[in-house]
Amino acid sequence: MTVTFTNTGGRPVTKGIVTFETHVIGALGVDWATIKQTRPLPAPITAGQRKEQTWPICVDAWRVPLGMHIETRDVTARWK
Repeated sequence: MTVTFTNTGGRPVTKGIVTFETHVIGALGVDWATIKQTRPLPAPITAGQRKEQTWPICVDAWRVPLGMHIETRDVTARWK
């Protein structure tokens, strides 16, 4: 998953975390589970800077039975 962060504030972002919420979707579109994963924010991000980061999103095979798929639908970031 590739995410671009833009620091629109006046101070540098020095640390933080990114949370990915990956959903296990059944063949009929039913959302069976949500798996959260956190990663460190690609800091520092100076004021006015854009920074792009790519992370692998991994889900154990036993969580995604045959006929189901995964979708990372929600990404949130917290920083200081």
